[in-house]
Amino acid sequence: MAPASNQVGGHVAVLAFPFSTHAAPLLNIVCRLAAATPNTLFSFFNTKQSNSSILASNTSSILRNSNVRVCEVADGVPEGYVFVGKPQEDIELFMKAAPDNFRRCLEASEAETGRKVSCLVTDAFFWFGAHMADDLGGLPWVPFWTAGPASLSAHVHTDLIRNTTSMGGHDGNETVTVIAGMSKVRPQDLPEGIIFGKLDSLFSRMLHQMGLMLPLATAVFINSFEELDPVITNDLKSKFKRYLNVGPFDLLESPAPAATTTLQTGDVVVGDGCLSWLDKQKAASVVYVSFGSVTRPSPEELMALAEALEASRVPFLWSLRNNLKTPKLDEFISKAELNGMVVPWVPQPQVLAHGSVGAFVTHCGWNSVLESVAGGVPMICRPFFGDQKLNARMVEDEWKIGLKLEGGVFTKNGMLKSLDILLSQKKGNIMRDKINTFKQLAQQAVEPKGSSTRNFESLLEVISTAN
Repeated sequence: MAPASNQVGGHVAVLAFPFSTHAAPLLNIVCRLAAATPNTLFSFFNTKQSNSSILASNTSSILRNSNVRVCEVADGVPEGYVFVGKPQEDIELFMKAAPDNFRRCLEASEAETGRKVSCLVTDAFFWFGAHMADDLGGLPWVPFWTAGPASLSAHVHTDLIRNTTSMGGHDGNETVTVIAGMSKVRPQDLPEGIIFGKLDSLFSRMLHQMGLMLPLATAVFINSFEELDPVITNDLKSKFKRYLNVGPFDLLESPAPAATTTLQTGDVVVGDGCLSWLDKQKAASVVYVSFGSVTRPSPEELMALAEALEASRVPFLWSLRNNLKTPKLDEFISKAELNGMVVPWVPQPQVLAHGSVGAFVTHCGWNSVLESVAGGVPMICRPFFGDQKLNARMVEDEWKIGLKLEGGVFTKNGMLKSLDILLSQKKGNIMRDKINTFKQLAQQAVEPKGSSTRNFESLLEVISTAN
């Protein structure tokens, strides 16, 4: 997209990480910034494949901001390269080529627009943004952390954690006491690459280097709100030049129209008309199940979950991706006396904001956790990788707004026990009250005088005054 204006103004280069759910929230905040500073040009650099994936749901936002240019960067895969099936192979190829590929894109963008880049906004993974900003004349470097404050703190304090915490020889109750706000966190909760996993892998080294470089950034911003975890917030404020919580994003967006198409299959409704179905359910009675766009529970765990839903007889809404279905699971769903909907996709923020939803079965990805907080729905956590275990620990033991599955995996009995606690016991009501308190704090944060609004204005100041 070509810039629609020749007015003099800044030129912000935005470098997206094209994997998982990183690029979409970065584009989200870029569109908000662009609307607030129309004379500033934003060039959003992302791979062709990732752009195609996220533009389908963001086209309207882009079109409303003619000062946003969506640009392509090479994916780093050499011509004729044959993938060998190595874990994170595509990420490693991209990251090895990324610094040079992004530099070439920035030069081309400056030539096309006639505007020198005045500020560098990047995914926080791109620790090399510090060097790139210096090479471009000492520009502001403003990284965006797409996950939560606890995982950000863990990466910033990696060396301290490694020097004071062990993974072997403890009884499983050791906690990370040296980090502010992490006293309930256990070593096994930490993301891979900090004290366990392949510490010498490209991804682990990237995260370690990121933690070392972020204190050099002009500002670090995050999709969260200060009141969720003030202890970690204050600690990170002491580590960074500026630490800006500018979320929750979903409380700042206008809702998308709901789909209404449905198709009856046995006792289970299949389709996207979930909101109208939710309207017919009792308050705080529905269990919503979703594992995001990447996580893959085993077929055995999915069957155990399905059996628990059948046995519980609670109404449920299950967002089940087609690539997770198996013939056995499909047969069970079609024959079992289930009391709910199974659909391939739902508008999750709207579902979690619906008054009939009483529990959220989640993988504990950060976006899902924050959307659950914004909706006031307590969680049943089955984390898998990355920051998910840490998020689950914070949900259960620090914020006390949900619980982890007994044994850490889906079993029929364990799931039934969790459902009973959240939907029928006093403990579940206490969690619901606690998360509703956080919901109110989140709503206050995005009000005109709220903390996230003030932080957004600070972020805008950093970006728009860089010329």
